[in-house]
Amino acid sequence: MRLGFYGNYTKKTAEFAYQTGFRSMELSAWPKSTLNAFIGDKDLADIQRDLEEKDIQVSALGYYPNYLSGDPKEAEEAREYFLKVLDLAQRMGVSTVATFVGRNPDLSVEDNLPEYKEVFSRFVEEAAKRNVRIAIENCPMMDHRTLKGLNLAYSPEIWDEMFRIIPAENFGLEIDPAHMVWQGIDYIKAVYDFAPRIFHAHAKDTEIRPEILARCGIYGLLFEKKGEFGHGWWRGRAPGWGSVDWKRFITALLDIGYKGNLDIEHEDDVFAKAANLNVSIGEESDIINNYSTEESGLLLGYNTLSVLIPKEI
Repeated sequence: MRLGFYGNYTKKTAEFAYQTGFRSMELSAWPKSTLNAFIGDKDLADIQRDLEEKDIQVSALGYYPNYLSGDPKEAEEAREYFLKVLDLAQRMGVSTVATFVGRNPDLSVEDNLPEYKEVFSRFVEEAAKRNVRIAIENCPMMDHRTLKGLNLAYSPEIWDEMFRIIPAENFGLEIDPAHMVWQGIDYIKAVYDFAPRIFHAHAKDTEIRPEILARCGIYGLLFEKKGEFGHGWWRGRAPGWGSVDWKRFITALLDIGYKGNLDIEHEDDVFAKAANLNVSIGEESDIINNYSTEESGLLLGYNTLSVLIPKEI
């Protein structure tokens, strides 16, 4: 297992990763990312050469839109681009593409399932043709004001149904314990229960703020500023600055024979604010394309996790 982070490729970011000691990256593959599905062969070769010289593995490509959006145009554009990301993974020899399932927020989970089956049956089939795996992240993408989510795949109960409907061997999970902390889900049990389905792992922490929870309840703040990520009473943090038990989580991954890498997903507003990182977030890609340049949170996460991961022999 190598330690890395999810980021938008730039030479500066790759150099920071190398100098810090990271040896893995999940690369952003959104249309606005440096590495995208339309990249030319020369530019792609330059990126791959740079990472290979630094002994940095590309653990996965990341693209997280809403394929089940109630807006037909948005959904279709995301679906067509995803197929191009699968092509990119094949070109690069990257085995895993990480993404969301998506959700029509105006429908129940159950009522989203027929379209999920139609869309992802095609995705899984196309991925298999390219010898690529699809890893679904477990982020609810829940709007704290409307209480509507943009990703079906947020709990083990739902994962069971997802994999019952589509049992393909190349269809699995990108597990992130941070989301399960605030939902009250046992993330250690989830690792053991879904061991064969875990294709990739994110490292993000969650800080619980009981003094705010006592005032607003589990649905979150409505009228006070809550920050970019979280519902006010919980917020995303760098590994080591929240409630995740990283020793137990990494032990569980090793126990199940997980062969992938552990990549930090930086969404820590505290460190971003301290670094004067001013981010205008129009879509999901803006988060990673900006936060992966905030080095202090990544460095602190590295310091927490690097001592917990056995060195490669």
